[in-house]
Amino acid sequence: MSLTVLKKKKLTSFQTIIFGFSGVILLGAFLLMLPCSSGGDAATPPLEALFTATSAVCVTGLVLHDTASYWSDFGQFIIMLLIQIGGMGVVTVAAFFSMLSGRKISLMQRSTMQEAIAAPKVGGIVRLTNFIVKVTLLIEVIGAAVMAPVFCRDFGIRGVWMALFHSVSAFCNAGFDLMGTKETFSSLTAYAADPVVNLTVMALIVAGGIGFLTWDDIRANRLRLHKYRMQSKVILCTTAVLLIAPAVYFYCYEFAGLETGERILSSLFQSVTPRTAGFNTRDLNAVSETGQTVMIALMLIGGSPGSTAGGMKTTTVAVLFAASVSTFLRKEDTHFFGRRIDDDVVRNAATILLMYLVLFFFGGLSISVAEGLPILPCLFETASAVGTVGLSLGLTPQLGTLSRVILIALMFFGRVGGLTLIFAALSGTQKRSARLPQEKITVG
Repeated sequence: MSLTVLKKKKLTSFQTIIFGFSGVILLGAFLLMLPCSSGGDAATPPLEALFTATSAVCVTGLVLHDTASYWSDFGQFIIMLLIQIGGMGVVTVAAFFSMLSGRKISLMQRSTMQEAIAAPKVGGIVRLTNFIVKVTLLIEVIGAAVMAPVFCRDFGIRGVWMALFHSVSAFCNAGFDLMGTKETFSSLTAYAADPVVNLTVMALIVAGGIGFLTWDDIRANRLRLHKYRMQSKVILCTTAVLLIAPAVYFYCYEFAGLETGERILSSLFQSVTPRTAGFNTRDLNAVSETGQTVMIALMLIGGSPGSTAGGMKTTTVAVLFAASVSTFLRKEDTHFFGRRIDDDVVRNAATILLMYLVLFFFGGLSISVAEGLPILPCLFETASAVGTVGLSLGLTPQLGTLSRVILIALMFFGRVGGLTLIFAALSGTQKRSARLPQEKITVG
């Protein structure tokens, strides 16, 4: 047998990311199928375990069973571990343990790490990986310490575990909660007026959603904003707009009957959580259809590149908006903060938008037809899945097998990213130097 036949084909960075996430999901599903993972000591059906594992690794938060009442302490620990791995990234966690063991990181591995965390260059990737792990653990411990007194007051010593679980779930933008001991699928509605829980969870969600590269900029440059990367400036500005504008809407039109303090907290929380955390402090079925549509838009946008959040990403929306402004003003190039954006970035942004919209609409339509349900609630669930959010109008536990499979696929797609899947599938294709004849087409 020739050496050529025996020669192994190396995986690309994108394929490594895909297989890494898939492997962790399958392992997590196997562990959740064990009788000791469920509170009733009965084996969980494979599809239900797979759904929960996918939701945890993809930091979504959509669930078929209430996390607190269905899963045992062991099962809850496995879910938290899957959330942590999925939030930091499978490749990042694997690379960190490789560094701890003293193994040398190859150039191929560094390239994979770069793609996984959306770093601008390979140089300094090991330092950045160390920074990601340390910042993640530090922020989660601080968040748990702040919430622990509140949860210990209500749940005794178990409040320490609940504080840690919710801190990890919030920073990783997962949306899993352990509040079902009071009322199943209640999320954080019991703490709608509690400023400590509200403000801490919101801070953790935003911290996890702005991206590790932005945190690296903040660490290096502090308040010297002019020294920040252009991407960090775009992320911070876009995030501010997407937090303030929806909060004003919710304050004026959705929660007018509440007292001022609780009204402010509820408005801010429901503005923060769709991007892309999945907690809620209010009954979402009581929100108007307009409010639910606003949430759908926020869920599709999601967080920022290189963060624990999913969705199309804030930079995608910002780039398309800037490109539209340039078109209206008849400018040749797209600009941000005195810097020109490459045309390839604009094309990638348009591709990502189209892919998310197609999956969102066709997923919602498919579930609506399969289940015989109104279209808006189905679109809400699919936006939550593809945006890896976890907010729900209560449909997910009632869905059939086909609809659950659709949501699993959307959650996976939303976490690993559309372009990652495309580049992984087309890694063997060659670029052609020849170009076809050009002909104009009218648009708009």
